[in-house]
Amino acid sequence: MNPPHSALDLLSIAPPGWGGVLLAGALATVLISSGAYLVGMLIGLFGALGKLSGFRPLQLLLNAYTTIIRAVPELILIVALYYAGTDGLNRILAWAGLGPIEINGLIAAIAVLGFVQGAYMTEVLRGAILAIPVGQLEAAKAFGMRPALRFRRIVLPGLIPNALPGFANLWMSVIKDSALIAVVGYQELALAARVAASNTKEYMVFFLAAAVLYLVITIVSNMLFAALEAYFRRGQRPVV
Repeated sequence: MNPPHSALDLLSIAPPGWGGVLLAGALATVLISSGAYLVGMLIGLFGALGKLSGFRPLQLLLNAYTTIIRAVPELILIVALYYAGTDGLNRILAWAGLGPIEINGLIAAIAVLGFVQGAYMTEVLRGAILAIPVGQLEAAKAFGMRPALRFRRIVLPGLIPNALPGFANLWMSVIKDSALIAVVGYQELALAARVAASNTKEYMVFFLAAAVLYLVITIVSNMLFAALEAYFRRGQRPVV
């Protein structure tokens, strides 16, 4: 069978087109990015609270974490954490008398990107917490609120509007960083486009198609974050 020549044939969902492969790669990109984003948010929340805790050893440890992660390029971190983490886990298992295991590519990708995202989330959330008026926290303490209740009633509702612009930027960042997972062999959108292009020699068609899919993801994400920010700022006066 002759290979398809027109762009529509090349991008069709059904074989011999490669559209289905690209859409599967786009779905993998969204899944990896969403998982890494949630992991990073969880790490960032504990990191921000740790930095503001006043416990000096913990602050020094978290400062080292955020400084190193933000200073080293993501590609180096992803490769190092992926292979070093897998090797380290298998060494521990071998020491315990257990056999080596094969790490699932999706889980490894989410864990590695989430660990990287956590450093940036830490600073975004720390800044959002510091932006909460001190008087609100002092008033909550004066009313006898316990720390957990203060966090739920004062800190959390106050930090979300302040953090949403940073959250939006980090979501766009993790979408693009997910393309770096291709270096460890997990097929997301960037690798899917590369595979399709190398098989058909139509590089321009498939890389443009991948760019369009990234753009669609970005536009939908911007609309979602704009709606969230409008909702959480509904009681605030607009800045003119």
